[in-house]
Amino acid sequence: MEIILKEDIIGLGFKNDIVNVKSGYGRNYLIPQGKGVIASESAKKVLAENLKQQAHKLAVIKAAAEQKAETLKDVALTIAAKVSATGALYGSVTSATVAAELAKLGKEVDRKIIVMRDIKNVGEYVASVKLHKEVTVDIPVKVVAEGAKEEAPVVAEAPVAEAPAVETAEETAETAE
Repeated sequence: MEIILKEDIIGLGFKNDIVNVKSGYGRNYLIPQGKGVIASESAKKVLAENLKQQAHKLAVIKAAAEQKAETLKDVALTIAAKVSATGALYGSVTSATVAAELAKLGKEVDRKIIVMRDIKNVGEYVASVKLHKEVTVDIPVKVVAEGAKEEAPVVAEAPVAEAPAVETAEETAETAE
């Protein structure tokens, strides 16, 4: 069933898009909620005429999205999270976490427009922010262990401490022979 969307619906499409949906979803949810109309030939003609008349307004909205994209272009996030000994996170880093980190930097972004998989391990990832259907910004997200700055020297010292212990074990084996 073809539906013309009357508003942006996350995961489906943007306002004035013509999308194919299952009949039940269109009949029972989109149309009664006023979020879409059936894409008949007359409705498509009305949509085309409205888009011609709204072209200037749409250009202003896109320009605003591009301006916001410029402010987010150079942002790189580092998120500290609790980590197990294997490097797996306790919990996960989600789009809500990324939105909260952006808010701390003074960049207000709705968590619903951030597209990413839930992060469950330490490492570097990319979160895409869809500001407009034609404007998307990729933000690098680095997940590190909490207190990693303090733990880094400890990890570097651990192999040095193990090296004499190995020599002592070898010496013990030689004396036993």
